[in-house]
Amino acid sequence: MSGLAPSGSGTGLQEPRLLLDVQSISKTFPGQVALQEARFALRPGEVHALVGQNGSGKSTLIKLLSGYIKADRGARVDLFGRPADLWHRDERSSRIRVVHQDLGLVGPLSTVENLGLGHGYATGVGGRIKWRQENARAQELLSDFGVTPDVRAPVASLSAAEQAAVAIVRALRGLDDEGILVLDEPTASLNRGEVDALFRAVRRAAGRGVGVIFVSHLLEEVLDLSDRVTVLRDGWVTAAGVDAASLDEEALIRHIIGNAVSLGARPEPAARGAHRLEVESLVGSTLRGVSLKVRAGEVVGVAGLIGSGRDELPGAIFGATPRFLGKVLVDKNKVFADPHESVAAAMAYVPADRKAAGMIPRHRVHEHLTLPQLGGLQRWGKLLHRKSHREARQWADRVDLQPLDVHRRMEKFSGGNQQKAVLARWLRTKPKVLLLSEPTQGVDVGAKPIIYDLIDGAAAEGLAVVVASSDPSELVRLSDRVLVMRGGQVVAELSGRQLTESRVIAETLGRTSLRRRQHRRDHPVRFPVIGSGGGQPGHDAR
Repeated sequence: MSGLAPSGSGTGLQEPRLLLDVQSISKTFPGQVALQEARFALRPGEVHALVGQNGSGKSTLIKLLSGYIKADRGARVDLFGRPADLWHRDERSSRIRVVHQDLGLVGPLSTVENLGLGHGYATGVGGRIKWRQENARAQELLSDFGVTPDVRAPVASLSAAEQAAVAIVRALRGLDDEGILVLDEPTASLNRGEVDALFRAVRRAAGRGVGVIFVSHLLEEVLDLSDRVTVLRDGWVTAAGVDAASLDEEALIRHIIGNAVSLGARPEPAARGAHRLEVESLVGSTLRGVSLKVRAGEVVGVAGLIGSGRDELPGAIFGATPRFLGKVLVDKNKVFADPHESVAAAMAYVPADRKAAGMIPRHRVHEHLTLPQLGGLQRWGKLLHRKSHREARQWADRVDLQPLDVHRRMEKFSGGNQQKAVLARWLRTKPKVLLLSEPTQGVDVGAKPIIYDLIDGAAAEGLAVVVASSDPSELVRLSDRVLVMRGGQVVAELSGRQLTESRVIAETLGRTSLRRRQHRRDHPVRFPVIGSGGGQPGHDAR
């Protein structure tokens, strides 16, 4: 590879030319600036981490790089040394390969068949696939990445780490040393041993000269694997290409959190009531005996990483997702694991996936708001339309729905206004317990304080509120206490002076030893940067 001009350090060494140089790129959605003049540079043979809280702009940047969405006018991007328009796919942009969290593998197909998807197979006479040759080639490719599964077996039968390796190998097929591999939260469902195996595969890819963009919330993994780190916050780059060796978890947390604008403080709570919601030894798909109690007028937050049980807990309490063991009590009365039973017991549940599970997109606002409780809006089995519309308008006005049109279909509103309508629908039922999962996910900045006020108001009226969220600042703003989950269990409870963003993040990630990382710094494994120019300086792969 050709190099850049020597730096001013006087060493005489040339930096390898950049695979990707994003000098400025922005993306605006209706009502929201998702990314503002972001910059990002990727070198051959490096692992460059991209980190930030949910909504920081990471996913938007990845979608822009992969050509899934189009950047705002004025973007300046060089790809493999030449200006590029990522929206128009060509031979260069096709060398950016993305491996998403769900991997995109087809479970019933074999490893060989999955590797051939999008690439094709070697064929012989009559177009017959040379399976023996394909099997040998697949085994060779995977062996290079440190895994040796039976390539003829269904890919669903492989371990999570082996499946991740298959997805990486498939992404790298056809790439030369100037490829770019994007790994979007690849370790979310892996255990520690599987993570180590995945990291070995990633380092092998970097050792070939491939540039790797690694997206993760797990700060230990970011520092363990990466050479450089870029941090996004609220759509802005707050740290660009910082040497990972110069960072520790505390410094990275400061970059991620910054001095974010406050959305107001949690109102001083009134006197707490009795325990309104009691959950005893709840067991579900990921839950391992979770117990909690919430008083009337109290907001309890739930923190945790993906797969910790955080996302499952509200739905399991409500009965929307399976619960295998345990009890749920509302005002000392047992509630069975069924949504109808939960609604009858005055429980309300707002799921994280608003469009798929929280609303009917083609319903009009008045239909949506009145659906859970039609009592008082009917006479002799017929709906009183004027009364229904009048009550819907009152609730739409109460949550500041924009535009204030109860005849408009839900799918026509912005995400923030959809969420306000979803909350209004459940608050109209006068629940005793309000269960919320990611209440401001996909919500614009203007709607967020209104949603927070609605949650504050629900607690002030005596509801027991549970908020599960991946946003530490949101949990600190809303909650009286925060329960931290790892491995399907509650591992910490934070309140009072302990309830800070940095403490929530630290407890969520877990305080782990950095000795492995220090060992790698002291004993680096050197991979050459492969290129046509030869003689390039080695690369310290960590």
